[in-house]
Amino acid sequence: MSLNRSEQRVFDYLQSQVDERHFWTAKVQKTSRDCGDNFVEAVRLLENDLWSYYLERSAVVRPFREAARTEGLQRTSMKNLAELLLRLWVEPRPKPKKSGSGAEND
Repeated sequence: MSLNRSEQRVFDYLQSQVDERHFWTAKVQKTSRDCGDNFVEAVRLLENDLWSYYLERSAVVRPFREAARTEGLQRTSMKNLAELLLRLWVEPRPKPKKSGSGAEND
């Protein structure tokens, strides 16, 4: 999965900041639970939250602030990052067992 520069910046920051990573791990897991099997909805919600987070960090954290100064703060997709975090931090749900042909009932 390929991340854009903004997504990579957030990911690297979360990897280096334990408290931030714990916060986001819990947030990703809660969003996943709240959305149930709707992966697309979970991605949509997280993408919006990640962009808001990027904007907030760009006012106070050097790498984000410098990027905002040079690249601006035009809305950038955080979809790939949202998908990656869901895959990394949420246990896969067990797939429902397929019902057999009934042969075992004979």
